[in-house]
Amino acid sequence: MDEIAKARMAQVLHHRKAGLGVGEPVVPVISVATTFHLPEVQGAAHVYGRSGQPTWDAVEAQLAILEAAEVVAFPSGMAAISAALTACLRAGAKVMIPSDGYYVTRLLGRDFLAVYGVQVVEVPTAEMPEADFTGFDVIYVETPSNPGLDVIDIAAVVARAHAAGAKVIADNTTMTPLLQRPLDLGADLVVAADTKAPAGHSDALFGHVAGRDANLMARIREGRRQSGSVPGPFEAYLVHRGIETLELRLARMCSSAAVIAERLAGRPAVRGLRYPGRAGDPSHAVAMRQMVNGGFLIGFELADEAEAEAFLAACPLIEQATSFGGVHTAGERRARWGDAVAPGFIRLSVGIEPTEVLWAAIAAALPGRKA
Repeated sequence: MDEIAKARMAQVLHHRKAGLGVGEPVVPVISVATTFHLPEVQGAAHVYGRSGQPTWDAVEAQLAILEAAEVVAFPSGMAAISAALTACLRAGAKVMIPSDGYYVTRLLGRDFLAVYGVQVVEVPTAEMPEADFTGFDVIYVETPSNPGLDVIDIAAVVARAHAAGAKVIADNTTMTPLLQRPLDLGADLVVAADTKAPAGHSDALFGHVAGRDANLMARIREGRRQSGSVPGPFEAYLVHRGIETLELRLARMCSSAAVIAERLAGRPAVRGLRYPGRAGDPSHAVAMRQMVNGGFLIGFELADEAEAEAFLAACPLIEQATSFGGVHTAGERRARWGDAVAPGFIRLSVGIEPTEVLWAAIAAALPGRKA
């Protein structure tokens, strides 16, 4: 982590201290209340469970420190993405989204935004820096892209988008605010699925929107209240607990990913390797300007579908799952979801297993079986 991330993480660990009375619990209480004592509304911290409640407050406070911005929590990453887009768009608006980004975002554009009169234009991530932003209301970026791991210069895109009169929404799920800070690079909003690394244990759906425009964030918060797209208190508690160990988990995950990516590059069966932290990766230069390190995701191809599926099934330390960022290393053949990748493309999310033990298991399962 860089010094900014370390300082923010230390603050996160003690963010409740100043408000604690003698004998009060250090960890936040799981508040399941939907109603609150209201002899009068003025001065009430909470009025109804759909508008806010104490357990959300705790995790929003953590995330606000990490983002250095106001945060509104949601019950999933897609809920956060939907809230950010709908707050910035209206019928007749025009939005650019990555054609190679998270596939559910593309489905949202096709099945909901377009239906309500928003023009949705899909552009590959690598082509966005040179795309014409004229007439667009929102430029939505996902960098590194999921699953291809292309990286674009956020600050440069923001400068061009703002000059064209467009807002920039950045999906920072793959990096978290400890590894990349799009708001510091000028993005108007950040969205993220905290289901992934922040929660970290594959047991809680959660998401958030962060931003520094008070009016825009008020619109998003009110949109949450009106739509009822609210997180549960148990999930908020789990995410709060997960965030407290985020730095430690990321340190192992990212350092292991760097080692494993380098070793995968030397295996004859592996082709099309993508890891932004590796010298020689097409995105390496820009990644190292705006990211703390290369992250914990690796993309690579094996010969075909059968070879990829055989590798995933053979490795005892790879969980075959469709998410990423958890403590367990997880791998998936992404073509099965319709991503524009080769049939044998694998997205590997490196977990917290001891590096050498994990690599030995991966090496033994790869075609050729040479460590």
